[in-house]
Amino acid sequence: MNLTLTQRLSLVFALLLLVCSGTSAWLQLRSNRMHEQEVVQGLSRDLAESIARDAQLTDAQGLMPDAVRGLFSQLMVVNPSVEVYLLEPDGRIAGHAAPEGRLRRDRVDLAPVRRFLAGGMLPILGDDPRSADGRKVFSAAPLRVNGRDVGFIYVVLLGEAHDLLAARSSAHAVLKTALWSIGLVALLCLAAGLVAFALITRPLRRLTEAVGRFDMHGEPPDLPARAPGLAPVPAPDLVPAAPGRHRRDEIAVLDTAFRQMAARMGEQWQALTRQDQERRELIANVSHDLRTPLASVQGYLETLLLKDAGLDAPERRRYLGIALDQCRRVGALAQSLFELARLESGFVQPEPEPFAMTDLVQDVFQKFELRAEARRIAMAAVFPPQLPPAHADLGMIERVLGNLLDNALRHTPEGGRIEVRIAPAGDALEVTVSDTGPGIAGELRAGLFQRPFTAGSTRPGGGFGLRIVHRMLALHGRRITLRDTPGAGASFSFSVAVAVAGEHPAAVR
Repeated sequence: MNLTLTQRLSLVFALLLLVCSGTSAWLQLRSNRMHEQEVVQGLSRDLAESIARDAQLTDAQGLMPDAVRGLFSQLMVVNPSVEVYLLEPDGRIAGHAAPEGRLRRDRVDLAPVRRFLAGGMLPILGDDPRSADGRKVFSAAPLRVNGRDVGFIYVVLLGEAHDLLAARSSAHAVLKTALWSIGLVALLCLAAGLVAFALITRPLRRLTEAVGRFDMHGEPPDLPARAPGLAPVPAPDLVPAAPGRHRRDEIAVLDTAFRQMAARMGEQWQALTRQDQERRELIANVSHDLRTPLASVQGYLETLLLKDAGLDAPERRRYLGIALDQCRRVGALAQSLFELARLESGFVQPEPEPFAMTDLVQDVFQKFELRAEARRIAMAAVFPPQLPPAHADLGMIERVLGNLLDNALRHTPEGGRIEVRIAPAGDALEVTVSDTGPGIAGELRAGLFQRPFTAGSTRPGGGFGLRIVHRMLALHGRRITLRDTPGAGASFSFSVAVAVAGEHPAAVR
């Protein structure tokens, strides 16, 4: 059956309610009957004893059958619901007033009789002589002659006449009333249960609809703020619970967990989409950067091949120099791509060691000293005395400083200034590289460290310098930021962890 959760719950509840109602009706009828039996047996407890004491049922020769039958017939006329029997000491029926052929037993079990005579708890059921297996409440008393027990007076209190009359009149009315009352209560409970199930499962239905509308392309599902009567509940594994507040509503927890899952999946999808777009841009930029120098190399080599006889030596060397310079550019681009791929593959991990940051800065300055002097650009390092040693991968931090200084030299006009400032910042050293160039336009800042950056100029490395810097610092658990510094062009800042006391800084080559 293709049923909803609410319908299945309602069906199970209706079945359980039907079983409970039937059981309740059976228990109520049984309880009423047992109560009736207890009352009747309690009121007639001494009936058999009174008969045994007052009636003359025996003489010197023993039982007087005619006297027994006459007395029993009179008693049953006075009270048609009783049936009187005379039992022998072994329980055999010795006298009765039943019509011919109505007895179904010729003896009565004496165990209930003895329990009755001993004062057992009522009601006590004994054998019904007019039924093969029936049991009814009774009254019993021993019958004595000259101080000797000769049998028992056994009185069935609710005999056949009572059963026939009850079956035709009041029993049906009582049963009908009980069934009607139980049916009405069951119907009300069923209606209340259906309404309760509908209210309980309404948040779940809304959540199911939201799941069905979930957009895998990054848009979060349109969920209601919260289900009626349910406070927003943080998922235990996703959001820390507020102190002193313990939520127990599983549907609300599931609702909040799905919200957070959907939001996270949306963010991840957007990140994947953004990365795919960046990959496409990267391929396009690399293709463009490769096509230009390769086309230049091909052009000059074809010129040398076609005009070799007509070119003089200086002109031939100039063509070869241009082609060689373009080959170096292609090699630098390939090296940058290879290095970026290694960093993003996860196979390269930093190997931290203590070193002096000031020595590293001076060593990097020496690599760019000739280029800076050729363009009359001043390079300065500003740091306080007794700076603590840094603790990071020496080669990666050297590459970070080299890429930042290379960018600064390319965008700083002649006569400008490049400054590297080092300052303690808690348990780290903050390094800032700034220049007096034109800076970075606002439209180029978005994704500055995630895509190739050229700022309108041709770069030998394809503009991957800042992306490599960002990835190397990310492997150290650090970030690089672009600051807006008054009076300066571009200003990049990052931090490096401070070495633990007792570690000696490594010598910088």
